[in-house]
Amino acid sequence: MAAVLDTVRAFFAPSTFTIDMETPADVVARENLLDRTMGADRRAKSSEKIRHNRVPAEGLALVARDSRGHLIGTVRLWNVQAGINSNGDAVDALLLGPLAVDCAHEGKGIGSALMRAALLEAKKRGHGAVLLVGDAAYYERFGFFGDKVRHLVMPGPFARERFLGLELAEGWLDGAAGMLVASGRQLTMPILRRAA
Repeated sequence: MAAVLDTVRAFFAPSTFTIDMETPADVVARENLLDRTMGADRRAKSSEKIRHNRVPAEGLALVARDSRGHLIGTVRLWNVQAGINSNGDAVDALLLGPLAVDCAHEGKGIGSALMRAALLEAKKRGHGAVLLVGDAAYYERFGFFGDKVRHLVMPGPFARERFLGLELAEGWLDGAAGMLVASGRQLTMPILRRAA
């Protein structure tokens, strides 16, 4: 009976977590979380190729921490050029992803809280649109739809029905057409020199 009561208490216990900016100390925990939740082939996806050797958009790498400070969720947004508009101007946007929550903490609203915090921060920073590749049934609740990106393509193979967009500024993606390309800062790596 005690075991049943403990299980019931654990199920109904309030989940406490905080959303915070990612720090350099989070890198190992974030990468381990992504490997566990996204699988070994996560680096082969088109979205990952856009993010490769890039730095997330300023102030748009967020994490969720449990009450002990352990990283239990992550979301990052990346600067991209989303084709050009009908005036021939480059369309700046953000590419969201990956969004991941530790399996032991799923169903507690952590993913939704990360999404809302990321979108709010992106809007506060003046960004006009966010794009992603993901499950439409999940992301539509945040305002993401395929019609916003119907004339845009990802580099490499991608599932068209999973390619979605959200305008943070009305009309931002109007007339946008072409291929997504990375436009954010490149990751600077220290140059290792061999001893002569």
